[in-house]
Amino acid sequence: MQFTSRIQKTWLSNRLLVAIILLSVAIVVTLALSISQGAVPFSLSDIGQALLHQGDPIKQTILWDLRMPRIAAAMLVGAGLGMSGALLQGMLRNSLADPFILGISAGAGLVAIAMIVLQVFVAWIPLAAWFGAIITAGMVIFLGRTSGGIRVERLILGGVAVSSLFGSLQSVLLLTAEDGQIQLALNWLVGSLNGRGWTQVQMAAPYMFVGLIAGCLLARSVNVLSLGDDLAVGLGFSLMRSRILIGAVATLLAAGAVSVAGLVGFVGLVVPHGVRMLVGTDNRICLPFSAVAGAWLLTFADLLSRLGAVELPVGAITALLGSPMFIWLLYSGARKS
Repeated sequence: MQFTSRIQKTWLSNRLLVAIILLSVAIVVTLALSISQGAVPFSLSDIGQALLHQGDPIKQTILWDLRMPRIAAAMLVGAGLGMSGALLQGMLRNSLADPFILGISAGAGLVAIAMIVLQVFVAWIPLAAWFGAIITAGMVIFLGRTSGGIRVERLILGGVAVSSLFGSLQSVLLLTAEDGQIQLALNWLVGSLNGRGWTQVQMAAPYMFVGLIAGCLLARSVNVLSLGDDLAVGLGFSLMRSRILIGAVATLLAAGAVSVAGLVGFVGLVVPHGVRMLVGTDNRICLPFSAVAGAWLLTFADLLSRLGAVELPVGAITALLGSPMFIWLLYSGARKS
């Protein structure tokens, strides 16, 4: 018993260091494999030469124009979804909340599918999906307002209602679409990084970085809200202002991720739970770690999607990885209740 207790104390005192080491090793290994693996495999010498713009011009093009922007997009999207999920779970005090709880996926998906089916401004789909997600989140926040401020229950119910409505409209649009349009729409709905280049990364990176920094600065507010409404009010916090700020930043991050990769699920749900198991519940640590862990997870999922004979959408891989975790959360929650 004393030996077990000593191990637990050692783990608690050093778990932050252990988490940093684990994430660092995982990211380095995954990045190396992502660069080297693909239809054209790279050796270490090939990677070194291509990074220095030397050697085979074709491999330089593959590295700089195909793999590097795709990896950058995966890390950017994963970081945004990971921190967005952590922010929403802390704000709503709901362990099953994820970035799409406010209807972000439904709003972005409806705009994207409408543009694909109607064949209007198809090149502007990422930007239009971003605006659709922001507007939808604003609608849900408006539905969650009461005379006493924003109620968590109304916020969640509003998100479910809007998601159901927009999901029905998506189905109607898909039924009227042609075969080629359906394939493109489904590719967007499942989530994919195929064909993503520096243009998409440069478009989303500025406001994604602003959102990541703002999310870290809101860590204290998330900690206070996690304690409960009564205690937060007693400490002098404005519940409405805090929730609007946190919700706005979470929406900005998730909308930016959607605008790049489409509707990639489960990252915002699974990552914060794994991070809290490693580093605890203090959001000053949990939020930045959720961003880093999300970047690693989506990069790893993208690597897995490219290893088979046929490339799979990265959203399908995250669903396969995240579904068992989601089932376990439901099971453990049912046991506790």
